[in-house]
Amino acid sequence: MSIRDSAASMAAALAKKEITSVELTNQHFDQINAVDKDVHAFLYLDKEGALAQAQEVDKKRAVGEKLSPLAGVPLALKDVMVQKDVPTTCGSKILEGWKPPYDSTVVSKLKAAGIVILGKTNMDEFAMGSSTENSAFGPTHNPWDLSRIPGGSGGGSSAALAAFQAPLAIGTDTGGSIRQPAAVTGTVGVKPTYGAVSRYGLVAFSSSLDQAGPCARTVLDAALLHQVIAGFDPKDSTSINQVTPDVVAAAKKLDVKGVKIGVVKQLAGDGYQKGVENKFNEAIAELVKLGAEIIEVSCPNFEYALAAYYLIAPSECSSNLARFDSIRFGLRVGDDGARGAEEVMNLTRQAGFGREVKRRIILGTYALSSGYYDAYYGSAQKVRTLIKQILIKHLLNVMYWSHQLLRLQHLKLVKKVMIHLRCI
Repeated sequence: MSIRDSAASMAAALAKKEITSVELTNQHFDQINAVDKDVHAFLYLDKEGALAQAQEVDKKRAVGEKLSPLAGVPLALKDVMVQKDVPTTCGSKILEGWKPPYDSTVVSKLKAAGIVILGKTNMDEFAMGSSTENSAFGPTHNPWDLSRIPGGSGGGSSAALAAFQAPLAIGTDTGGSIRQPAAVTGTVGVKPTYGAVSRYGLVAFSSSLDQAGPCARTVLDAALLHQVIAGFDPKDSTSINQVTPDVVAAAKKLDVKGVKIGVVKQLAGDGYQKGVENKFNEAIAELVKLGAEIIEVSCPNFEYALAAYYLIAPSECSSNLARFDSIRFGLRVGDDGARGAEEVMNLTRQAGFGREVKRRIILGTYALSSGYYDAYYGSAQKVRTLIKQILIKHLLNVMYWSHQLLRLQHLKLVKKVMIHLRCI
């Protein structure tokens, strides 16, 4: 068994008792010790906790207890997801040393599945960035070329996969923070449908956009991890109360014959590096060769999508980060008895937040301010609604012509789709 194997292969070896979870976990800690001084994928290693989890899995397996498919396989956790009594910093000085008193739902599901959490991975501060250079604890480097970035904000998770420090990882995606690092490091990352994975215990950047998701080195591994973390959560008001699709069966099938894939016409041309566009077109050609049907769709409102994002995300960031006030948790600066609460708050935020976070808070606060709310944040939400409507229109058109949605069961399917798309 090699640390370069897939998570599915590791799980199979564990099930056959060819290796123990403790042995596999120690192999990954050895790899971390060997390479992380250069890669800097991790902010915190929970060796004691991880080995305790691994020992528990081994005990259960020894007595013949039925275990989940990924039981005993190690995982790297992005440091924006809270884990009880384990430091959670979100890559920020303002939370340095803070230990949450509870587990996020994702962490609870990982533990219940017997997945071994190795530690917390580096990230752009509060997930604001696309290079992992905005971490208060130093940048993460791309394992394929240490002079390059691993993407962001979840560059720590993607780098850990590429450096074989973990076979699985959890990332979060607000505007590309799972997908972009996966592309940059040659790994697999999926942003699930908003609400498909619980956000309870995910430290918020932009609440209407943030979504946790699986990161891995193969499509099957990502599907197996998605199956563990997805599902309805009553603790999350945005959670979708629907049965989780069997993505594992689809990943095992690896057959795209007859699958219709929409390619947005506006996502080409100016603003795209030629090499990136060429690779995208090569991927489309490969899908056609494998039997997929490519359908070009026009979404003219996409022209305004990035501008809308850069109003919605900072606005919600301004609101969410107001909780870091030096009083309830985290860093406190200047509390010498001679200063008032407001001055202590100002000094704490000045020392605790990095430049990128401060920029976005200022932008978001301005967009939400009296007299500008409707012109900026309100208008951006209208653009978002237009984009949502045109995506639903294209999807329903494809479904109509493919399945002749005239019967009751097809209308039920449309209703389910509408529920899934309600928060795009």
